[in-house]
Amino acid sequence: MNQLNEILITTGKAARSSFQIWGWEVPVYLFLGGITAGVMVIAAWMVLKGKDEEYPVSTNMIILAAPVLITLGMGALFLDLSHKLYVWRFYTAFRITSVMSWGAWILLLVYPLSILLIASTFRKGYSKQYGKIMAWIGSSRLAPYAGRVAGIFDFAEKYKSIIAKANIPVGVLLGIYTGILLSSFGARPFWSSAILGPLFLVSGVSTGAALIILFAKTEKERAFFTKVDLGLIAVELFMVILFIIGMLTSSRQHMEAADLILGGAYTPAFWVGIFGIALLIPAFFELLELKGKHVPALLASGFVLFGGFLLRFIIVDAGQVSAWLKY
Repeated sequence: MNQLNEILITTGKAARSSFQIWGWEVPVYLFLGGITAGVMVIAAWMVLKGKDEEYPVSTNMIILAAPVLITLGMGALFLDLSHKLYVWRFYTAFRITSVMSWGAWILLLVYPLSILLIASTFRKGYSKQYGKIMAWIGSSRLAPYAGRVAGIFDFAEKYKSIIAKANIPVGVLLGIYTGILLSSFGARPFWSSAILGPLFLVSGVSTGAALIILFAKTEKERAFFTKVDLGLIAVELFMVILFIIGMLTSSRQHMEAADLILGGAYTPAFWVGIFGIALLIPAFFELLELKGKHVPALLASGFVLFGGFLLRFIIVDAGQVSAWLKY
C-alpha cells in the first residue's frame, strides 16, 4: 500500500491535518473482491443443492466471472502499490497477526478453487464449448496435453461436492477480509468497527446476486434471486444502522467520526449514496418486481452494483478524514 504520509499545515492559530493514503484503486479492489466472494458463495451453494438445470446462470455461468473479477481487482490493488516490483514478497512469509498477509494468501486460494468449480460444471453446462476447446487443443501444439486437460475436468466433476464446499469458506473469508482490511487500521475511528467485515460480506453476496439477476435467462431464476437479494439488502440496511449506532455509543472520537455522516461533509454522499442508491431504491424496484410489475433487470441490478461500489468508496474516503487527534 502507499505509505501513510501525514502533512501538518499550520495557518496562524489554526492547524489541520491532511492525509494522503488511498485513491480510487482500493475501493475498486474492495468492490470487485466483494463481488467475487458473493459469486463464489452463491455458485458453490447452488452446485451443492444440485440446481444445475433449474438455475443454470447461478451454477454454470456466473462462476466464470470469479477469476476475471478478482484479477481486475488485484490489478487495481497493484496500481496502488508504492513498490510494485516487490509484490512477490507477500508470498514469502505468512504472518498470522497481519491482515494483509491473510488477504494475500486468501486471494491466492481464490484462483484454483474457482477454476476447479468452473471445471466441475463446465462440461455439462457448456458441452459445445467444451467440445470446441478440446478439438482446438487436439489440433494444436498442445495436443500431447489433451489427456491431462480432460483429466482436470474428470477430477473436478468427481470431487465437485468437495470443491464446492471449499469455495464457500474461502468466499466468506474473502468477503469479510475486504471489511477487516479497513477495521484493522485502529488510527481511523470511522473504520474501527467490527461491523465492517460482515457488512462488506453481505454487500458482496448482494452484488453477486444482482449479477445473476442481470444475466438470468428464466423468470424462475430471476424471481428467486430477487427474493434473495431483497433479504440481503434488508440485512445490509440493518448492519449500516448498527454501524452508525456503534459509533454514536462509543468514544468521543467515534462520535466525532459519526458527525462526518450526520451533518458533516459526507452526509449527502452517505445518505443519498448508501441509503438511497445502494439500499432503498433497489429494494423498491425488487419489491415491484416481486409484485408482478415489469422492471428492467438492468435497473434494479444496476443500482445494487453501483451502490455496492459507492458503499466502499464513501466508507474508504470518509475513514481517511477521521482521526483520533485534532492538530
